Amino acid sequence: MKNNLIVDINCDMGEGTGYDEAIMPYITSASIACGYHAGDEKTIRETILLAKKNNVHAGAHPSFLDKENFGRTEKPISAAEIYDLVQDQIILFKRIALDADYEVHHVKPHGALYNMAARDRELAKAVSQAVKDVDGSLILYGLSSSFLISEAKAMGLKVWNEVFADRTYGDDGSLTSRSQSNALIEDVHKAVAHVKEMVFEKIITTISGLKIPVVVETICIHGDGKNAVGIAKAVFNTLIK
Repeated sequence: MKNNLIVDINCDMGEGTGYDEAIMPYITSASIACGYHAGDEKTIRETILLAKKNNVHAGAHPSFLDKENFGRTEKPISAAEIYDLVQDQIILFKRIALDADYEVHHVKPHGALYNMAARDRELAKAVSQAVKDVDGSLILYGLSSSFLISEAKAMGLKVWNEVFADRTYGDDGSLTSRSQSNALIEDVHKAVAHVKEMVFEKIITTISGLKIPVVVETICIHGDGKNAVGIAKAVFNTLIK
């Protein structure tokens, strides 16, 4: 059934939410925490095996080393430091995946790392170079039309432009800051309408009402969202041919 999906659906997993097993049937890619913002080697292995059982792609979800803030707090950091932390997490993830006899499919930065690299060319280069130097065959998931996409493409990496079913957007195509009350979309019907507009009309309606063009190759559902399971199921059913 998953082969009939119009577009990839991915979910951030291995973060201790308790929803992973319920969400797996409704996604095609799992971006798995690498121990820096959540999880550890045990949870990485367990989540990879859960993805394998459900025929779901497994990818590394590297983050800042910041479990206290779930990797969602921005911090001053150099491109060299980002290169090292991303590379270290991918190497760890690949080792555990090899032990589980499952192929690594992609890399998707998490939280503050993702947002900073999306808007900062040098940080995007550092992330992309780290992915390429570990395994140039991996797909890099990045915010649609951001520096993460353009810099990875320039290095010859395969990229998937990502949009979010459960997040709102600013006029510049960036995600609304979680510090704002309108950052999250928790209503299932609103999330489905948002996804339909992005996938079928190729536009996003921003929080100000502006309609901007968007490229969609994968859709993210946050595994820690209040209605994550319901949103995943509804989006999945919407996108089945």
